[in-house]
Amino acid sequence: QTQLVESGGGLVQPGASLTLSCAVTGPTLGPFSIGWFRQAPGKEREGVSCIRLVNDVTGYADSVKGRFTISKDIAKNTVYLQMNNLKPEDTATYYCSAGDYCDDYVLFPTKHWGPGTQVTVSP
Repeated sequence: QTQLVESGGGLVQPGASLTLSCAVTGPTLGPFSIGWFRQAPGKEREGVSCIRLVNDVTGYADSVKGRFTISKDIAKNTVYLQMNNLKPEDTATYYCSAGDYCDDYVLFPTKHWGPGTQVTVSP
């Protein structure tokens, strides 16, 4: 069974950087696409970025484009989300999910989820 675990969250000041990791156990990453989502208190979960692992095609939400970078390390079965120039509005719980394909920056369907990692951006 596929399992995902996120790590790398924390409390940082505006302008700082964080790198989130999504470690996948079970079947190899190859046939999947991996998406990052986030959910802020009182808001719906939203797609942030997605990577199609067979050809490295990526997509980003407009709110993070130019600041966030999604990447993979197949040998480690891990997908990363490099987050630069963090803003208070990036504060949320970040989740990764494994699924079949990316529709731009959103993963469909979201078959497997990690428990999430908290990112807080505050002065």
